Amino acid sequence: KQWYQRRVRGMAIHNKVYDITKFLAEHPGGEEVMLEHAGLEATYAFEDVGHSLDARDLLSQYYIGDVHPDDRTEKAAKLADSPETGLSTGMLAGIGVALIAGVSFLFMNKQW
Repeated sequence: KQWYQRRVRGMAIHNKVYDITKFLAEHPGGEEVMLEHAGLEATYAFEDVGHSLDARDLLSQYYIGDVHPDDRTEKAAKLADSPETGLSTGMLAGIGVALIAGVSFLFMNKQW
């Protein structure tokens, strides 16, 4: 007989634990990114990417419980309670680079 042992992979985001096992193959960024944070507090990584509202709604399907009160992180709680801006650090950097490139292009071509 072949025995199949399912390995559950959990991840904590905003002090809530999610079983990401079934989502690994579906994750648009690839399973490697998810596995890097498996078993860890991943709030900052989740927020830094700038996930869409759809991605945030999808989390509820994989919710398995809350982080034990002794293991909660203040950082995750603060991020959860803060108002959503919809812009991540990476997104802001991208906008800044695009703006600088556009201004440089106009300046180099003297098309003010």
